[in-house]
Amino acid sequence: MRQVYLDSAATTQMRTEVIDEMTRVMQDVYGNPSSTHSYGRSAKSLIENARKNIASQLGVTAAEIIFTSGGTEADNLAIHSCVRDLGVQRIITTKIEHHAVLYIVDYCKEKYGTHVEYLDLQDCGTPSYDHLQELLKDESQKTLVSLMHINNEIGNKLDIDRVGNMCKKYNSLFHSDCVQSIGHYEMDFSTLPVDFTAVSAHKFHGPKGVGFAFIRKGTGLKPLILGGAQERGYRAGTESVHNIVGMDKSLSMAYENLEKEREYVKGLKDYFKAQLLEKIPGVKFNGNCGDHKNSTFTLLNVCLPCPADKAAMLLFTMDLKGIACSKGSACQSGSQKGSHVLTNVLADEDLNKPSLRFSFSIFNTKEELDYVVDVLVEYLKSI
Repeated sequence: MRQVYLDSAATTQMRTEVIDEMTRVMQDVYGNPSSTHSYGRSAKSLIENARKNIASQLGVTAAEIIFTSGGTEADNLAIHSCVRDLGVQRIITTKIEHHAVLYIVDYCKEKYGTHVEYLDLQDCGTPSYDHLQELLKDESQKTLVSLMHINNEIGNKLDIDRVGNMCKKYNSLFHSDCVQSIGHYEMDFSTLPVDFTAVSAHKFHGPKGVGFAFIRKGTGLKPLILGGAQERGYRAGTESVHNIVGMDKSLSMAYENLEKEREYVKGLKDYFKAQLLEKIPGVKFNGNCGDHKNSTFTLLNVCLPCPADKAAMLLFTMDLKGIACSKGSACQSGSQKGSHVLTNVLADEDLNKPSLRFSFSIFNTKEELDYVVDVLVEYLKSI
């Protein structure tokens, strides 16, 4: 059976070069980085070299990069510590953030009594910048704004400079989950007015289980995980040396090949979109994902012209045909919760249709996309 992987927004296929580098480290550099003997020093040297490399890619100092288990931990570290340690009394966010943000925001509300305000959304799902400015004008409470740079379901891009400058103007802290953007876009945090961000290696062809937090120096965050002085006191626990080296390698390769690979993946998205429009009358694209200027080039969230009661088997059928993609509709499965993003963005008419998220990478081909379109057309004709 043919296999087509179109779920790279969930996780990406690792590059062979990354696997080779990680294998070498696991075989040859197995000391504990906190040990003072030569084995430990060799491991520590790899970690600090990776930290410097990653920092240079983002225009920050090595001390501002804190290795974590991934984006979720990095989000939790920033938001929780802002409330617990920095005196943040109010969080401004949206209802379509990643659950790594929404759940820790809910926790802070329950445990610390943090006041939470959710921004209005434009019709496309982008946060209202006017509403944000209106809320920020009230400086009576210390405020953290948490808005993701690229939405992982509908691909909308936030004007991160605009939001950051707005936060700076009104003396608010700014946290942005950049899990879907680092490794896909050039980002210089020496000029970007962002205080904290979260990154995960497996979104740019690196290993799972490792990421990092960017924490701007002088903010005063304290650790979420206690038990040792690793990661400059921000995170206890023995570092995963091979994963950190793999993340460094994958990020370096992402930026070395960025322009060429971005154009290739953008071409795949454009081609897929054109084929869907040609062969499936009535197809729609959720949020801003059909617009390159206002969305990422890596995904397309597709609303199909099919009644909900006829679409229950759609994702199952795609899987049977060897196609990996993601469910993206609030009504698509009776046994699972639907997409909180689409529930807050789509009109009722489109919520009653199935939506699928297809996300692309350098490992995909146009021939694979032709196959996927043919499967969708065949399925829609059969119901």
